[in-house]
Amino acid sequence: MKLWCVVVACLGVGVMGGKYSKEMNQAKPGGDEQTVEFRIAKLNQVWEKAQRMQLSPVRQSELHSDLKIQEKDELQWKKTKVEGLDENGEKEAQLRRNFNVILAKYGMDGKRDTRPLESNSLKDHDTKEGDIFDDPRLDKLWNKAKSSGKFSNDEMQSLKREFQHHKDKTHEYNILMDTVSRTEEIHKNVISPLEGDTKEHVLHQKHTELKQKMRDLNQGFERLRKLSHEGFTEDSEFREPRVIELWEAAKRANLTDDELDSLKEELHHFETKVEKHSHYQEQLELSHQKLRHVEALGDKEHIKRNQEKYNTISEKTREMGYKMKKHMQDLNNKISGQGLVHNEL
Repeated sequence: MKLWCVVVACLGVGVMGGKYSKEMNQAKPGGDEQTVEFRIAKLNQVWEKAQRMQLSPVRQSELHSDLKIQEKDELQWKKTKVEGLDENGEKEAQLRRNFNVILAKYGMDGKRDTRPLESNSLKDHDTKEGDIFDDPRLDKLWNKAKSSGKFSNDEMQSLKREFQHHKDKTHEYNILMDTVSRTEEIHKNVISPLEGDTKEHVLHQKHTELKQKMRDLNQGFERLRKLSHEGFTEDSEFREPRVIELWEAAKRANLTDDELDSLKEELHHFETKVEKHSHYQEQLELSHQKLRHVEALGDKEHIKRNQEKYNTISEKTREMGYKMKKHMQDLNNKISGQGLVHNEL
């Protein structure tokens, strides 16, 4: 484990150097003909490590999609650098941070995850049976909504997805904040004043992003508070939390009515994609459970059939996950009007 942490640390610091050569990123002839999953060596190392960790099928699928997005962004950055369009290294620093965030998200940064969920409530509250979101504020709202009688079963499922999404976004915010804090510690040791000024500018950008993400979290919590008290309205545009989040951001952005109408239509298509991906994730988990069951029975032919089915669903889920995250990244860019903006997690 210590050796892996050293390797990861080196990758995190030297993420852009020397990793794009054909020798590093293509399968070597001969040997065991092992399939290379990614075109960038360090991403393959992360993927191989994840498989040894035996993450759940859904978590593996999510990691695979995140690594594919990271690969796309890094290869795009490589072309940008060749064209001399990243002179101050801001995109490079951003990609390095994105890579470190992925490592932290999946417990591969060598650190035990002790990041608490952000809350204004006391940390030593008593845990109750209904506390499922690890955050007293969310648990209080959720329990109030459950006992209100305002929600149908389908609405409760939709509300629970929104609560879970907010919990995940809070956790991701804390991972990002921790990553930026560690970056600051590294940058304190810079020698060149010019280099220090450049990195100071990059850090200022990161703090601006953190503040925006905190504002988004606060607005998301206010939405949950309103939903819990008033219930869903009949004119709700969307059902999926990620789509709702994008739509709320679009309404706050400086977009014309025509642009909003066009984006709304695209978001409806995106929501269908999100729902289909969620369905495949559920099927992947069920297929994995069935495979474990038939493996215990020992029927080789039965195991082979279920393994093939599981592999097919797994591949489809990964493919759909990548396309969904790529689409979400494109939508974020449209709304923000920015160029290469990686969807952090």
